[in-house]
Amino acid sequence: MNTDALRHWLAGPPTSHRFPYEQTIDAFHHYGKHAMPEDWLNLLKTARDRLPTVTGPRERLAAFLSTALDKADNRFDYRSYLALPLLPIPDPDTAGEHTDRLMVRRDRHHVLLLADLIGFELHALDGTRNPLPQLRPSAPVVRKRLRHAVRATVPALRRLSFATPLDDDPLSAARRLTAMVCVDRSSADRMTLRTTMLPVSTVHDEYLFIRTLQAFELCFAQLAVDLTAVRTAVGDNRLPAAGNRLCLAATLLRETAPMWSLLATMQPEAFHAFRENTDGASAIQSRAYKLVESLCRTPDPQRLHSVAYRSVPDVQARIRGGHASIDDTLDAIRADQHVIASTPTLADGMRQFTAALRQWRRTHHRLAVRMLGTETTGTGATPGTPYLRQNLDTTVFRRRTTTAHRATG
Repeated sequence: MNTDALRHWLAGPPTSHRFPYEQTIDAFHHYGKHAMPEDWLNLLKTARDRLPTVTGPRERLAAFLSTALDKADNRFDYRSYLALPLLPIPDPDTAGEHTDRLMVRRDRHHVLLLADLIGFELHALDGTRNPLPQLRPSAPVVRKRLRHAVRATVPALRRLSFATPLDDDPLSAARRLTAMVCVDRSSADRMTLRTTMLPVSTVHDEYLFIRTLQAFELCFAQLAVDLTAVRTAVGDNRLPAAGNRLCLAATLLRETAPMWSLLATMQPEAFHAFRENTDGASAIQSRAYKLVESLCRTPDPQRLHSVAYRSVPDVQARIRGGHASIDDTLDAIRADQHVIASTPTLADGMRQFTAALRQWRRTHHRLAVRMLGTETTGTGATPGTPYLRQNLDTTVFRRRTTTAHRATG
């Protein structure tokens, strides 16, 4: 993989639209981020230094170079590993668009991510492309992987009014899905998909790992928007509306179940092979998940000062600064157990969301134990599976959940 295209860009007037994304990304797929040659890294650093002189929109280029150089700069983490700054991750503080529009965007990018994964698996199976050639899975494993990946797109496809490509043959369904999504995919979508796949290794299953985690992050970011709307509805004393929104959030979380089955097709030996180079990036650093958790109820002091919240200092600071949770807002309007019990929609929403989040945690723990064992620490000396086990039953909402469960039978 030569650097000619990048040298040519640096030699001429640097414009954002001329940057050789394709050749640069191909190099990352050829070497893996952890093993990128020094000449490539030095040229990319030079490109970053020239950003102030770049003409044309340069926000994406700046974000891409920041993500590409995270290991070289010794600031590699979960956010940069998953290239989250290059994905349309909604933030409840800045999400000014209508809720329905945000959900459409989430569904669309959820489908794009999984269709891209499906296309990668099909190309490898057909032998038409050769990136990430190490430890490729067997054909039966790929067929199972494709079946789960297609299933994971179905709810979003239905909301987007697309045909659902369910088929007895997973290969046929997968090919139909990729063909359908390709027709609707824009040049901006293709750029997003290309720039958000910078694996640390050349191990085949890392593609699956990155795309699935990106889809989870989109889901939890949308849930954070939903729970913020629930908190607002409670504050306005619109308790039935809050309950309806919680039920929708629970549905979205339950829809992630096939993604766990998809991730479970990852080969343990492949996971351990690329995990050696992910030190510093841990899911404990997920900002979206901590927002969801803290929007339900304010963490206890012990948890707030644990490694879980130290890993997301901005969320920790928000809570210390008086960030209100749904529980806090219920307290503020003096919503006692009787009020919740007499609002069955809210009671049902709290029960459903609690059950969905606890199921998500349990499934996460089971898969982590399968891949890592029962006592293995996480990357970057994070607590790993023992931490997940300790937090399986962390309270979602306070004692109201029990009352809500009784109220709904």
